Amino acid sequence: MNALLVLSGGMDSTSMLYVYRDDIRLAVNFHYGSNHNDRERLSARYHCEKLGIELVEIDLDFMTKYFSSSLLSGADSIPEGSYDPENIRSTVVPFRNGIMLSIAAGLAESRGLDTLMLANHAGDHAIYPDCTPEFVTAMDKAIEAGTYPGIRLYTPFTHLTKGEIARKGAEAGLDPSQTYSCYKGGEIHCGRCATCVERHEAIIEAGLEDTTKYLSDKLF
Repeated sequence: MNALLVLSGGMDSTSMLYVYRDDIRLAVNFHYGSNHNDRERLSARYHCEKLGIELVEIDLDFMTKYFSSSLLSGADSIPEGSYDPENIRSTVVPFRNGIMLSIAAGLAESRGLDTLMLANHAGDHAIYPDCTPEFVTAMDKAIEAGTYPGIRLYTPFTHLTKGEIARKGAEAGLDPSQTYSCYKGGEIHCGRCATCVERHEAIIEAGLEDTTKYLSDKLF
């Protein structure tokens, strides 16, 4: 497998980077104007440099201008508390993964690669339509049909919990504290937004010590 990974710099996609590093020839990071894009990109750069994997960075400024999501509206718009569908639904960026995968497919074909990888997981299915098994199955078929070499979409984390992903990443040598997840986008994880809570719970579920620096551990 000669793969291109869509790499945000968060814990899930970075875990995939470490677990499948022998198969990944290229990673792509998209900056679409979210609160946490800048911090995530630094994480993506750090881990790609550490593993010797080329990283391409692509900006998608139009999404900030035309799309509606609390993730694009500043730190104060981000919900705090549990990672539950009703609480976190405002953070959906419409068809984000569809847009990114379409661009990544063109990049992969241009580079002679045969596989795309995306780190969607089971915890996102009820919240993000473009993370569901139905979505990735449909995109796999579309990408295969729409590229000359028949590029396939590989999503091995689709049915895993975030805790299971954290464990796999750690077993492959990733320190989860060296990834970034906070939707508020501050220099240090806030410890209050739903994504910080989900991240912390996943690391604990994996049987690991969470050494991430948080501004607040009130919700833990």
